[in-house]
Amino acid sequence: MEDVQRNLGTGPTGLSAAEAEERLRRYGKNLLQEEARETPFQVFLRQFKSVLIIILIIAAAVSFAVDEPLDAAAILCIVFLNAILGFTQEWQAGEAIAALKKMLVQRAVVIRDGARREIDAADIVPGDLVVVEMGERVPADIYLIEATSLQVDEAPLTGESAPVDKAPGSLPPETPLAERSNMLFAGTTVVNGHGRGYVVATGMQTEFGLIAGLSRQVEDETSPLARQMDRLGRDLGLIALGIAAIAVVIGLLQQRDLLEMFLVGVSLAVAVIPEGLPAVVTLTLALGVKNMMQRNCLIRHLPASETLGAVSVICTDKTGTLTRNEMTVVRVWTPGAEVEVTGAGYAPEGELILNGTPIDPLEDPGLRQFLRTVLVCNHASLGQDDEGWRIFGTPTEGALVVAAAKAGLSRADLPEPVEEFSFNSTRKRMTVICPRKGGGYVACVKGAPEVLLTLSSRLLSGGSVVPLTDELRREILSAIEGYALQGLRVIGAACRPLPPGIDWTPDTVEEDLVFLGFAGIVDPPRPEAAEAISLCRSAGIDVIMITGDNPLTASTIARGLGLSSEGALTGADLESLSDDELAKRLRTTKVLSRVTAEHKLRVVDLLSRDRKVIAMTGDGVNDAPALKKASIGIAMGIKGTDAARESSDMVLVDDNFASIVAGVEEGRREYDNIARFTRYLLSSNVGEIVAIVGALLLGLPLILVPVQILWINLVTDGFTALALGFEPAERDIMQRRPRDPGEPILNRNAYLIILSLGALIGLLALHVFLGVYEVDLDRARTMAFTGLIIFEVYNALNFRSFRSPLYRIGVFSNPALILAIVGTLALQVVVVYVPLMQVFMGTAPLTLADWGLLAILGLPVLIAGEVYKVLRLKIGRMASDAVGT
Repeated sequence: MEDVQRNLGTGPTGLSAAEAEERLRRYGKNLLQEEARETPFQVFLRQFKSVLIIILIIAAAVSFAVDEPLDAAAILCIVFLNAILGFTQEWQAGEAIAALKKMLVQRAVVIRDGARREIDAADIVPGDLVVVEMGERVPADIYLIEATSLQVDEAPLTGESAPVDKAPGSLPPETPLAERSNMLFAGTTVVNGHGRGYVVATGMQTEFGLIAGLSRQVEDETSPLARQMDRLGRDLGLIALGIAAIAVVIGLLQQRDLLEMFLVGVSLAVAVIPEGLPAVVTLTLALGVKNMMQRNCLIRHLPASETLGAVSVICTDKTGTLTRNEMTVVRVWTPGAEVEVTGAGYAPEGELILNGTPIDPLEDPGLRQFLRTVLVCNHASLGQDDEGWRIFGTPTEGALVVAAAKAGLSRADLPEPVEEFSFNSTRKRMTVICPRKGGGYVACVKGAPEVLLTLSSRLLSGGSVVPLTDELRREILSAIEGYALQGLRVIGAACRPLPPGIDWTPDTVEEDLVFLGFAGIVDPPRPEAAEAISLCRSAGIDVIMITGDNPLTASTIARGLGLSSEGALTGADLESLSDDELAKRLRTTKVLSRVTAEHKLRVVDLLSRDRKVIAMTGDGVNDAPALKKASIGIAMGIKGTDAARESSDMVLVDDNFASIVAGVEEGRREYDNIARFTRYLLSSNVGEIVAIVGALLLGLPLILVPVQILWINLVTDGFTALALGFEPAERDIMQRRPRDPGEPILNRNAYLIILSLGALIGLLALHVFLGVYEVDLDRARTMAFTGLIIFEVYNALNFRSFRSPLYRIGVFSNPALILAIVGTLALQVVVVYVPLMQVFMGTAPLTLADWGLLAILGLPVLIAGEVYKVLRLKIGRMASDAVGT
């Protein structure tokens, strides 16, 4: 201790006020440096990074240059609407995260000038002598010099779910972080006892701060959808330029007017680009975010909702996510019997069952004495608030209190202890001395059962105290080992009526004990977690449990959840394996225990190299770097730290693994719908291109003017495409394997469908135009214009699904699409018949016969789609039957 005091320039009376002030200037405030939050303007500007948006801005500029200000204004309106929608969603998510944030530590008690003082934790400096008590967060990294029954929850830092015993002493420098029992770390919580020690690091120099700094070195991953949309934007830009250039060249060869051909070129470029696509994607993602929130998934960035649907690997924490984070006694072994304890969590509801029959535990002398002993030798208490039953104290002691409550016992029924010998990692036991009813005192001991056995010479069996023979000792040790192999935490109990006049010291009291038995304790799995993991398996998603717990406990929980794994890998195993070896092991080993922040980051990096889309869950600062590196980082909303939330793409409001899987289903639905309306919009654009180019090749007048193309692309197609974003999930959506993140949103099959249906639509529009243009050009254009809209309405029904015919999914199962179709046709009626719109859009009135003709001509579009789906179903069945035989 003298070396520590000398190195830190401090002593038993702490620092002087003057020295503390000077050190505060030298080392700075005891605060973590936070990444500066983006300003509203920066968030708004980020909405313009998409290649498609840039192309639209260029298209607006070109329209303005060729004296088409209305077209330019329409395009820019769409661009800014898209930006406003994206900004609103992201800023609101940021505000929600800010509301979740809490101060790491607000106040702390220090010894300065020999006196206790309560100060702002931010003013703590290296060398300060700090006092910590149960329920407080540790304000800095502290070297312990005193500790009484001190236990700390280090889960936010190391991932270890069980409280860690702390005691003064020296340890080798290479001792792993999770095993440094002589240190308290900033951001962890004291759950039992009290202590004091010298501050050795503050702010960013603490272990908490070093890992928070590590997360800033990790670059954010671009979402698969963003990459695909950028690729699509680049392709469309090149196609637009190519088609426009070819059209101009053809027109010039036909000796047409240069200005007219330039206008044709602009029309074709506008026709190629689906102007409504960015806005429809943004709106669909925004709607998906609201759906995600209903499933307890708070999305921080719009693309993250769709990215969740592409996930192929979920790396999840165990404690609180797969399990309830409520330690529960599940079995009690006494020399006379072994009983099962039902009920999970902290609610005192359950039964004690012997050989399949519920029993009254208070009628069994051995069981009654065991429960009384673990209850009186206990600092935890049970309470209830608006959120349910809660434990005040350590989870393990709380589990014993709940087990006693299930038997009908409470602390009020027992005498108050008059002396205590506290638990520590060396003694591995706690003893209290209580008065007996008939006079005298009894020692009640709780701790590691193998330690209690060495201190016991007798045991309570059948209500009588009998000698503890070597054979009985071996049987008990075998039973304890059996519990441990099942991943249970084992706590034993013993007692001893004290002889009169005995000195009350640990050495004199804790001998010649009567062994009472032991309890098996586990953090029970969430009831819905096993079903969620099974759903992941059917959806082709790997689940990897990454935890700070020991491998035995982790493996047991994994087996109980149905998570198949060839053994477990520890942090030490990860360090001994090369990247190639670890990547190979990760294909079959799904349980990782005793891991550090660097290990998590390495696992995510290796999985990413294999083109996996990784979701990483986490709650502690140790998770922050991996959360940022993962394709989608998922922070816990209840027990998550600020560092984890700030590094995440999504916050899991209820900390429940099943909610992640529900989010995956919603993300898959979103992507399916984005693919649907993207293909629908592009097939519509192909129809416009075929009609315009066809008319050009046939030497006909311009079939559509630019404002009509914009009306189709932005208004009519836009509403219909948005309605496709409401399409319900298909029944087998969680029976498919995750999509390849490298696969473009338009595959070969999609191109075939887009070109085929688009060409059919374009040829039908050209056919309509050919029959009328020589008589009345305005009416011919109106016929072609209105025909394209009607044909595309039929086409929208095709794109609801290319896996199931319309009669299977139901015509009215997407009410939004029905409304969009009715609204689209109503708007077209306005465009055709309202004089002001006729001038603006260049339309002429149509007869009822014209509308009827267009409705009939569009039927082949719907019939072609339905025939394709029926044939595909039949071929699929034939292939399935062939495999079956």
